[in-house]
Amino acid sequence: MNQNDIKIGTNRNFGIIFFLFFLIISLYPLIYDENIRIWSLIISIIFLILGLLNSKLLDPLNKIWFKFGFLLGKIISPIVMGIIFFLVVTPIGLFMRLLKKDLLNLKFNKKNTYWIEKSGPKSKMKNQF
Repeated sequence: MNQNDIKIGTNRNFGIIFFLFFLIISLYPLIYDENIRIWSLIISIIFLILGLLNSKLLDPLNKIWFKFGFLLGKIISPIVMGIIFFLVVTPIGLFMRLLKKDLLNLKFNKKNTYWIEKSGPKSKMKNQF
């Protein structure tokens, strides 16, 4: 999938999401009985106003955020898939080798063919769904 095939979200959604993000940052110190972060509150209000007005001022920030997410997806996806492979698939494969199982029939066979004859009907077309 190419970056150009994906549609960027609206400026309104972008502004509201970042309003919530900076609002949480500004109010988080209240949990520890500290002062509100004024700078974050101001930024959150600016994002709320620009988001509700659907301002074109959010276009460059929205595009940068989109490209950052796309880059992050290209980096994180292979890492997650590698972790899944080495923590799930590899131990199962090693365990099957210890048990000397050949689930895919990959061992060399001296027969003329590797074809497996099937007994019974070739297919049942009743109640497919």
